[in-house]
Amino acid sequence: MGRGCFPAHLTASCLVVDAARDHVLLTLHGKAQQWFQFGGHCEDEDATLAGAALREATEESGVTGLVLLGDDHAVPAQLDAHDVGFCHPEGTVAHLDVRYVAVAPEGAVHATSEESLDVRWWPVEALPTPEPSLVELVARVCGRAGQASSTSATASTPARESSGSTSSPAGASGSSSAPMPSPAAAETPSR
Repeated sequence: MGRGCFPAHLTASCLVVDAARDHVLLTLHGKAQQWFQFGGHCEDEDATLAGAALREATEESGVTGLVLLGDDHAVPAQLDAHDVGFCHPEGTVAHLDVRYVAVAPEGAVHATSEESLDVRWWPVEALPTPEPSLVELVARVCGRAGQASSTSATASTPARESSGSTSSPAGASGSSSAPMPSPAAAETPSR
């Protein structure tokens, strides 16, 4: 069920949270132009779906030291099926996405990968998207209802800055990486 399978294939993704589960680290996907958890296709070297999810989260977020919830016994937090129109040369393909959760280490620094337009920490109460499966996943993992912020229309489509630029949770423009927010930094990112 790899990338070449049509009309459906498995993918693995990973929601990255801070230790307090007050913030989630999301990526503004370059092709989809939407905010998502990190994830993608399984590669030949991936021994497990959990390993694929952790690899994708590490590669796409730039955060080292991510730890899957459950460590060696990680279990999926959510299963999701969704259609993707830009993934396969034969047309729209269904991604059968197995979603895991990883905790970022204190002081983690993230970066924007080539696949992303932006990577940011978001308060769980102010997600940049109302996408139902992401809102459900955040609510399940963080123990409270995630919801799209009232500024999501502008925050979800930020202007692309110079390559690799990110913003802090408070919205200040930053360098090519930004530290994980403190639990007190619960403002919605803005540009």
